Amino acid sequence: MRLAPIMDFPLRDWSAPGVPALAGEASDALEHGRVLHFPLLGFHLLEEETALLDPALTHPKRKNISLSAGGVSGSVATGAQLALLHGLLRRYRDQASTLLDALFPRYRDARHTPATSLRLHAIGSWQPSWRKDDRRLLVDAFPSRPIHGERILRVFTNIHPDPKQVRAWRVGEPFEEVARRYLPRLDRPWRPMMAALMHRVGITKRRRTEYDHLMLQLHDQMKRDEAYQRGGVWLDVGFRPGSSWICFSDQVPHAAMSGQFMLEQTWMVPLSAMALPELAPVRVLERLTGRRLLAA
Repeated sequence: MRLAPIMDFPLRDWSAPGVPALAGEASDALEHGRVLHFPLLGFHLLEEETALLDPALTHPKRKNISLSAGGVSGSVATGAQLALLHGLLRRYRDQASTLLDALFPRYRDARHTPATSLRLHAIGSWQPSWRKDDRRLLVDAFPSRPIHGERILRVFTNIHPDPKQVRAWRVGEPFEEVARRYLPRLDRPWRPMMAALMHRVGITKRRRTEYDHLMLQLHDQMKRDEAYQRGGVWLDVGFRPGSSWICFSDQVPHAAMSGQFMLEQTWMVPLSAMALPELAPVRVLERLTGRRLLAA
């Protein structure tokens, strides 16, 4: 029997008191490709931070404002306003990290490369190309950052000040069903020498594996398939302001259909940290193709 794609948890506190009793259930649901929904878990903005909810603060060539090891990027803010952005993003990263440590203790020492983003534009207003259109169902894959089978763990929080402004998502069918649908259409063969050249000239941060090559094609095939985007299999769900949700975005087909003002935290998690590695996309694709996909 297919699992329901959304699972609710009644947490109200990012420090997650009482979470150990839920941790096993949450981990199992997450690795099975479900979205963990926390309808009562909001992120509190300080009074002076509410002025940051202004799309004009985002650089015209960027979709999001981001915090990584290099600091804040993607914003036109300067001075005190930039410091406010930095503090907001860092506080969200720290609270999300505290929650993940409680919910998924086996990931605690393994997750790495945090990236935090503030999304100020209304969905559909940024005029992206089809590859960057959030309204099209996709599984995440990074063109310039090969992940070599690691997992993309994401925490999202709707921070819209209007309690009626939900963030509308579509959550698609299980990853294996998507992979079976699109694998026959992935006709660009992986060329190790080309992967090495792309890394050498700086197009990618490291060599693509065949897994990364297949996931990028899967991402593109899904997004350009108009028939699938109009008539595929999905569940419509609305995440209200003051709520948060978590998923492995490399495994869960998802699309953001409407909404504005969201915080998002990403961590990379090695395959070795998974309780159920056989359910990870790389293992599913290896089983379906009958070959190993991680040799660089």
